[in-house]
Amino acid sequence: MSRPGASREGTPLIVGLGNPGREYASTRHNLGWLALDELCTHASIPGGFKKKFQGEFAKGTIEGQECVLLRPETYMNESGRSVQGAVAFFHAAPRDLIVLHDELDLPFGEVRVKLGGGHAGHNGIRSLIRDLGTPEFVRVRMGVGRPPPSYTGEVADFLLSTFFPDERAQVPDIVTRGVAAVRKILSDGLERAMNEINTRPKRPNGNGSAGSGGSQDGKQAATAPFDSPTARHGAVRLLAPGHMSPGP
Repeated sequence: MSRPGASREGTPLIVGLGNPGREYASTRHNLGWLALDELCTHASIPGGFKKKFQGEFAKGTIEGQECVLLRPETYMNESGRSVQGAVAFFHAAPRDLIVLHDELDLPFGEVRVKLGGGHAGHNGIRSLIRDLGTPEFVRVRMGVGRPPPSYTGEVADFLLSTFFPDERAQVPDIVTRGVAAVRKILSDGLERAMNEINTRPKRPNGNGSAGSGGSQDGKQAATAPFDSPTARHGAVRLLAPGHMSPGP
């Protein structure tokens, strides 16, 4: 798509993936929620967020475009139920869906944009593909990296834990670049955003390579994500046996 909304019936739908409950608020797996919170500071949202679609949504304007912002509250593994309901209600085409999420297979701190593809083991993306019936939506992938060799727990435990002390200082920058990616998609279109964001900035010797790193365009000072609305959002929910889980 040259620009979201150029050939659609609905409006761009921007989704931040995460888990409800204070115990998950500052974890790696909630990076999508943290980025959505920061994106809201760049949006005009006159009506605020409302409960619907098994989550919270708001209508707002970003980069001159009317958008819908959605925070699913179904737990990660069932995010597709929330998103599918919003997609149907707002008549959004799959390609006008922009999903902010953590990415285990990207090195910590990298931000990339892609359209379509598999779920790479991310159960939130897996749920979206299943319930939408297509993988052809836009993903803003924010790298959390894989556990270090010294980590003895499961990958799911790693994702549901907080950032290491030396990582925490970099989280606002990751969030800022994720938000800048969404704004670039809305203002300049997906192709241009991908070309810019997915290209490694040139090194001092002039060499660069595609597919790594994030663009510095649109960088602004981010609010500290651990004091974001997400970090104060929702009551703790207990999981019943056999029910939804916050899963990887």
